Amino acid sequence: MTPPEIIVPDNLKAAVTSPHLYEPDLNPTYVDFARHYGVAIIPARRQHPRDKAKVEAGVRLVGMWILARLRKRTFFSLAELNAAIAEQLVSYNRRAFQQRPGSRESLFEELDRPALKPLPARRYEYAQWRKARAHVDYHVSFEQHQYSVPYALVGKELDLRITSTTLEAFFKNKRVASHARSSRRGAFTTVSEHMPEPHRAYLQWTPERLLAWAEKTGPATAKLLTAIMASRPHPQQGFRSCLGIMRLGKSFGTERLEAASIRALALGAHSYKSIEAILKHHLEDQPLTAAAHDSAPIEHANIRGGHYYAATGHAGDDHAGDGHTADDHAGDGHAGDNRAGDDQEAPAC
Repeated sequence: MTPPEIIVPDNLKAAVTSPHLYEPDLNPTYVDFARHYGVAIIPARRQHPRDKAKVEAGVRLVGMWILARLRKRTFFSLAELNAAIAEQLVSYNRRAFQQRPGSRESLFEELDRPALKPLPARRYEYAQWRKARAHVDYHVSFEQHQYSVPYALVGKELDLRITSTTLEAFFKNKRVASHARSSRRGAFTTVSEHMPEPHRAYLQWTPERLLAWAEKTGPATAKLLTAIMASRPHPQQGFRSCLGIMRLGKSFGTERLEAASIRALALGAHSYKSIEAILKHHLEDQPLTAAAHDSAPIEHANIRGGHYYAATGHAGDDHAGDGHTADDHAGDGHAGDNRAGDDQEAPAC
């Protein structure tokens, strides 16, 4: 099959996003398809069926000469139906015209086939288009995965072309980024050329190099840096915090930094600000037990609490000591039965 030069579609949403007499807004995927095959798309005007009169007539004739002949047959698969339609289509195209010589098949061989263009060497790959805005971290998001774009485009709206294997970003019809598509949610795909110069400086650092530096301070510092990098979706996102913590050792000393790391690990405070606060207020020297506090009282309908016993005084002890009275009351339960019996005998009197 070879493509035509012009396609005249209706104004269906799959082809035309917003109909307009002069400049209709076409579906980006449809435009991409037409661009691949070198086809021009000229939508019909709204409520002007004569713009595609041959199509309208063709639909009527196909219904008359093909579908009508198959209406009483039963098909059990799509392939069986297509084979039957193809058979009827050959017969329809060879049917002679009534008012002029030849048939549809003969006119196709005479006029259309010589004008056909060869197909592209590569088949069209379906792609969907989305709009996305570059975040402050110069990444765009698609299906919860982050793809980098040049940092100069932060805040700009980009067009994303997504296929089954790639994601491309376009700005003003110019491709600015291309990535292999990833299905890892919450992860990042970053190209170093998209990063600003200060951020590229962090590329020389690796988790192994940071941990080797932290080991010189102490095992607690290395463990703290490991926890910080593990808490981030991407280890590089924790590099700045780790470098800041290590530089605190120059200001406060490595011994105090190691002690602060021990305290931060015990408290679960895995951040640069926590370490800085501990060192500024000399909290690393305080025992960890001093930081503990009584847990909040448990509130429950079945627990009386201290206020109950404070209000009753020693009554709780008296009740506890006279626990046998409960049995006495339980044993005197027949009094209730006697009273019930008296109520029953009253009418008899």
